[in-house]
Amino acid sequence: MRRFASFREFYPYYLSEHAHPVCRRLHVVGSLLVLVVIAFALASGRLAWLLLVPVIGYGFAWIGHFVFEKNRPATFKHPLYSLAGDWVMFWDVLRGRVRL
Repeated sequence: MRRFASFREFYPYYLSEHAHPVCRRLHVVGSLLVLVVIAFALASGRLAWLLLVPVIGYGFAWIGHFVFEKNRPATFKHPLYSLAGDWVMFWDVLRGRVRL
């Protein structure tokens, strides 16, 4: 297992594991839906909806990895860095720093 001294060191590796544009798009859609579900759950008081958050987030991402990237998600080896990478990549896509 490759070790990373910091998230700054990990992030380029994370992006390399998301080279296929469909994989990146699925990550962005999953992240966006996670935000929508969280907002809905909090606004409506139906907190049981929060149980869908990991299913939606990981579901879209893992389809991208297994079907399009043909690799194992970084979550299995680097769960915290990978979670941070999802949100940094999402923000970078919104800012135009990472292309879909």
